[in-house]
This record gives sequence, C-alpha cells and structure tokens, in this order.
Amino acid sequence: MIHDFSMHGWGIGWGWLISLILIGIFIWVLIKVFIRTGQSKTTGSKNPLDILKERYAKGEINKEEFEERKKDLS
Repeated sequence: MIHDFSMHGWGIGWGWLISLILIGIFIWVLIKVFIRTGQSKTTGSKNPLDILKERYAKGEINKEEFEERKKDLS
C-alpha cells in the first residue's frame, strides 16, 4: 500500500517548517559574519602610543627616542 503523505498534511507541514529553519540558519550566519567583520575593524586599529610602545619593545627605537616621541604625542 502506497501512502501519500500530502493527503494527510505531512508533506506541506514539514516542507514549510524545514524551509523556515533553513532561512533562519542562513540569516543567523549572515548576522554572525557581519558582527565578526565589524569587530575586527574596530579592534584592529591601534593608537599611536601603542605603536610607539611596540616599536620600543622590539628595539626599533631607543629609550631617549621613545620618551621624546611619547612627549610629542601627549
């Protein structure tokens, strides 16, 4: 005996529910991507003092040059 689920409401009911779930997942992924992209832009920027400290820590500039530039920044 062959069952036709659409006659009992199963085909239509599950189809829209699965479509709704897939659309919801797609929207959720898009939101996560846009949030992550926005955060990386804001957290990636450094202020000049942070850059100066990094250069001093790497040994690119000496202490006198660090103090002089630090004074110029403030």
